[in-house]
Amino acid sequence: MIEMLIVTVAALVVIAAATVAGPRMGVAAPLVLVVVGVAVSFVPAFDSVHIDPELILAGVLPPLLYSAAVSMPTMNFRREFGAISGLSVILVVLSSLVLGLFFMLVLPELGFAWGVALGAIVSPTDAVATSIIKRQPVSRRVVAMLDGESLLNDATALVLLRTAIVATAASFSFWRVAASFSYSVLVALVVGGVVGWLNLVVRKRVHDPAVNTLLSFTVPFVASIPAELLNASGLVAAVVAGLLTGIRAPRELSPQHRLSDKQNWRTVELVLEGAVFLTMGVQLRAVVTDVQQDHAGVGAAVLVAIGALVLTILVRAAYVAPLLGILARRARRSERLQSKLETMQTRMQTSAGKQETLERLNARSRRTVTDRDLERFAVRITRGLADLDYFRREPLGWREGTVVVWAGMRGAVTVAAAQTLPDDTPQRAVLVLIAFAVATMSLVVQGGTIGPLVRHLRTDVDQEAVDEQNEAERTRLFDLLREGAATVREPTIPESAPRPERFAQQRTYRLAVLAAQRTALLDARDNGTFDSDVLENALANVDADQTAIELRSKLAA
Repeated sequence: MIEMLIVTVAALVVIAAATVAGPRMGVAAPLVLVVVGVAVSFVPAFDSVHIDPELILAGVLPPLLYSAAVSMPTMNFRREFGAISGLSVILVVLSSLVLGLFFMLVLPELGFAWGVALGAIVSPTDAVATSIIKRQPVSRRVVAMLDGESLLNDATALVLLRTAIVATAASFSFWRVAASFSYSVLVALVVGGVVGWLNLVVRKRVHDPAVNTLLSFTVPFVASIPAELLNASGLVAAVVAGLLTGIRAPRELSPQHRLSDKQNWRTVELVLEGAVFLTMGVQLRAVVTDVQQDHAGVGAAVLVAIGALVLTILVRAAYVAPLLGILARRARRSERLQSKLETMQTRMQTSAGKQETLERLNARSRRTVTDRDLERFAVRITRGLADLDYFRREPLGWREGTVVVWAGMRGAVTVAAAQTLPDDTPQRAVLVLIAFAVATMSLVVQGGTIGPLVRHLRTDVDQEAVDEQNEAERTRLFDLLREGAATVREPTIPESAPRPERFAQQRTYRLAVLAAQRTALLDARDNGTFDSDVLENALANVDADQTAIELRSKLAA
């Protein structure tokens, strides 16, 4: 027991030290932790460490993916959903099949089905590994695409892995795979949506911030466990619950609750991410030892891993290149609608224009269009124009495409999934080593060079134009906040009123103003009319003002 406590405390200290020292040395903290883990594995007490892969897949990844989903700008996720779905489904399937052929050719007697199984293991990018890119000055569209891909592609990979293992003993059926994947995702969507909704229903009635945050720690597991019991994707269920929570929490939960969530979840992320990379390094020596005991060639396995990593990058590049072309053509096609959308938006700003639009919609529709339908139509116009502005400000060129390709790193999912291979898998120790080697080399090579690559690809920025754009954004934001405050009528307080009464009325008025401003900011967030970072800062300021007022009220009481 004492030994376990010492190891745990030492691990926490190492994670903290790597997080602080890594950036100062110009090295990402995850890479430092992997190296430390490898060094620790040579200590006799750790020479045969084995981490249950289910602990990673079912115990570590759900909270990490849930936390990432909560903090992800949902409007950017919606805008990039086409690219995200392609990267997380089509690319994973394509990579698994190509790698399956490669492994079948270079590993004698493996067979195509087992090759596809290993291909599915090394194909998905990892949410923990791609967190490295968030520390780099890259386009928000690139971050959104990589974030969304790493949140969703695990389901594709794990379904393919299970299907390929079954196919080793039975005939392969495309329709069986498609049906299994569809069922896994649809059930996970339902479970995750229900859990996300119940999460907010319950937690908005719990007033203690500490208890509220404690309940939030259970949400990813409450979503993932039932989904897994129904043979669906627990990871997708956790992601859906996180996305729903991220969208609705600012409207449902108090600022104190959300601030407590943010601070505590950041600590949880730090510990879990660090533990994943540490255990990767610690287990590597044991995996190599298993291969040696089976009299298999470690060098040959590493060469195969190098080939697999190169192939995954090439397949990813071959997919991303035409994807950028498709996205560019879609953006150009959308721009041609801009003048039409602007005309419709201008028309909708007058009563006569609204009536004219309502008559036109009724003439085209088979059912009667109501005023509420007209409001939703106006929101779609606003969102469409905001999307056009977003795509124009954040174009995707070959530089961004290069970052998308190179930042697709493997990590915890690959390592954990490899260890779930059945004991009777042909050359199992070699396959596990290949997966470990691909993940480790991906982190070291891609993760270690992504910073210099981003800096090399950066173009000169017209700082004066950027400053003007930021100033215009701030001006629009202040106007929005003033408009929100103007919707609240200021109370008339007689001078003769007692001071506590005046204080209470001013407090009520100020809180009402902050609530109106928060609603305006959240509506702007949902419509996408402001940059997500700008809105996040503005919401944080509103939350801080409300928290300060509530704390002063408690002290006065």
